[in-house]
Amino acid sequence: MDNIVIFSLSSSKELAKEIAGFLGVEKGEIAVTRFADGEILVEPQQSVRGKHVFIIQSTCDPVNDTLMEVLICLDACRRASCREVTCVIPYYGYARQDRKARARQPITARLVADLIQAAGADRVVAVDLHAPQIQGYFKIPSDNLTAVDMIGQYFRNQKMHDVVVVSPDHGGAIRARNLANSIPNSTIAIIDKRRVKPNLVEAMSLIGDVKGKDCIIIDDLVDTGGSLLGCIKLLKEYGALDIYCAATHGVFSKNAMQKIAESGVKEFVITNSIERSEEELAKVPNVKVLSIALLLAKSIESIATNTPISNVYKLFHSDEEEEVLI
Repeated sequence: MDNIVIFSLSSSKELAKEIAGFLGVEKGEIAVTRFADGEILVEPQQSVRGKHVFIIQSTCDPVNDTLMEVLICLDACRRASCREVTCVIPYYGYARQDRKARARQPITARLVADLIQAAGADRVVAVDLHAPQIQGYFKIPSDNLTAVDMIGQYFRNQKMHDVVVVSPDHGGAIRARNLANSIPNSTIAIIDKRRVKPNLVEAMSLIGDVKGKDCIIIDDLVDTGGSLLGCIKLLKEYGALDIYCAATHGVFSKNAMQKIAESGVKEFVITNSIERSEEELAKVPNVKVLSIALLLAKSIESIATNTPISNVYKLFHSDEEEEVLI
């Protein structure tokens, strides 16, 4: 791994540090500064000539700033004669704008893909894209990794019984099925909901049986938490026992963390695709954070050595790896 450089920008510093540790390399030196008017300057502090550069950055809040950092870093590395550059974007901002749901709406997820390619990326790696078709927006190689196997391994080790995996909408049914496949003797249920506008759900009903059973609500992300609270209330009305939640990306806008702390959820499992401070997490004792560092490190290793990335998921099908992965 002597020919790779791992750079982290402002949003994923601790995650990048973990990734570099698994790979046995030093994290690259890079400076991100801002002018008085808000302009961003990104400067690698070491040579990248002839190297394969991996930029680790979730384009989370503040989305526009973190995205611009990625684009400027790409340009800087290209102009510094790197051999190849891969963007590792654990959380892909603007992914929810993946189609024209109404007239005159933009498809911003495609616009972001175009910007990343135009800035010089050779490859993109993301984790649990909100819509799988976003992979097709790229004309360069792209990998959409998933944390569902890792989440499944975590819940397997909780030795739960009589479990129903619940999708909060029809679009997440495949995700729920994949999680259920990794938890022995579990079934699935689907919540039918109508979203009238962003962050506002009009009505919900339940497809499936949850009475007298423990439930795991699985989604790709949780933003304000309003829809999630509605799902929890509905499951309780239908007789569910303990309710767990899991999401790859804990966006947690506004007072979402307070809602989760007061929701009655026994445990909420997220990953560190979006980093949270210890002070924030201390306020929500029912939130459990799993690290995706090993998932990304092994994927980077596969890319650098031209071996199949699919081999990474074998790690999460053996409970012997629990202490390493969780």
